[in-house]
Amino acid sequence: MPTSSILVATWEKGLFSVTGKTVHQELANQSVRGLVGDGGGGALAIVGRHSLYQRSPDGEWTAIIKSEFPLSCCVPIGNDVFVGTDDAHILRVEPDGAQQRLTGFDAVAGRDTWYAGSAIVDGKRMGPPLGIRSMAATCDGAALLANVHVGGIPRSTDAGLTWRPTIDIDSDVHEVCAHPTRPDLVIAAAAVGLCTSRDAGATWTIEQRGLHSHHCSAAAFGRNDIFVSASTDPFAPQGAVYRRPIDSDGPLQRLDGGMPEWINGKADTNCIATRDSMIAVVDWSGHLYVSHDDGASWSCVSDCLASPSGVHIC
Repeated sequence: MPTSSILVATWEKGLFSVTGKTVHQELANQSVRGLVGDGGGGALAIVGRHSLYQRSPDGEWTAIIKSEFPLSCCVPIGNDVFVGTDDAHILRVEPDGAQQRLTGFDAVAGRDTWYAGSAIVDGKRMGPPLGIRSMAATCDGAALLANVHVGGIPRSTDAGLTWRPTIDIDSDVHEVCAHPTRPDLVIAAAAVGLCTSRDAGATWTIEQRGLHSHHCSAAAFGRNDIFVSASTDPFAPQGAVYRRPIDSDGPLQRLDGGMPEWINGKADTNCIATRDSMIAVVDWSGHLYVSHDDGASWSCVSDCLASPSGVHIC
């Protein structure tokens, strides 16, 4: 069986492919974000803010589109790719590269109450602009969810033609994630805690039990467990990662088995990835932690992947 590679995208240094202890740089000195699987063994990513690229399974990158909009994230559904922007729009990209702006998203109820997720720190404005921070689609493609920062999680059940708001916008959602095989299950990491939906993102419950603080930034489904990161605030110098069985309603448990009690900074949006029994977590300082046994034991395979924007296992 081929050895899995872990792709770590960064805000300024391109992307790093990590296989075992070998680290290989790709797209050097470029901003890479919105890293996701393409459903066919490759990956998709936003490169240089305005371009959507695809990586083949053998590591070759190809530009799919260049857009006038500042792109932020993407999700594939069938042969199309839905792309979010930093100014809170969504594009639908067809296989031939044709782009269509989803005007139904621009008309979603409550849009006029959305606001940028930034703050004044030491007299300087920090944090991202109002935009689409993450996107997810249920495994059957029936529901498309867009995590607006800050604007909740609008949801579409007609391939993006029309949208409805779901969660309170002040939940301050940082990532939405759909289960890979169960279309009813969706989770979200938010400033109010771990948000869980068992009706494909139509309604949500908020869970905080077990967390040292309820400000959550990243979430992912493993084979058996939910994984979520938490910190005291967006700029906290340390954070922690937790797990809980998918079908349990018990408190979240902090990871052990070699994962440090505190990671350096938080594991931010898109910085927890899973594939089969393998889980990868990268923190703000660039420490990449990997488990090959569903999160029972962990090792740090690299500590030099600074300013990560996302992680994916291929």
